[in-house]
Amino acid sequence: MLERVRKAGGAEEREAVFAITSLTAREAPAARLLGLARGHWGIENELHWVKDAVLGEDACRVRTNGGPQVLSGLRDAALRLLHGNGLSKVASALRHLAAFPLKAVQLVTQGRIIDL
Repeated sequence: MLERVRKAGGAEEREAVFAITSLTAREAPAARLLGLARGHWGIENELHWVKDAVLGEDACRVRTNGGPQVLSGLRDAALRLLHGNGLSKVASALRHLAAFPLKAVQLVTQGRIIDL
């Protein structure tokens, strides 16, 4: 059991959540389970926030066949290209590449930008 406490607008919300693991009691002391849960949600929140807020994934109207999976894969590939080139500020990098489309082509075709 994990108890989550969230403060919003002066009010405090408490929630108890339960998880299942294949780890044994010896392999999974409370501190390790807490670290695993926090690590999962840190990655989950960071990646999904970028994909939604910056790349507009939730606003995308594509809903049929394999379209959503293909577009999600393309978003992931774009993030890997940007992060692989040391560009951690995704929105800023996308604005820069929109202003200099040849650099965007270079990034996609060569996997790197020679003159950023």
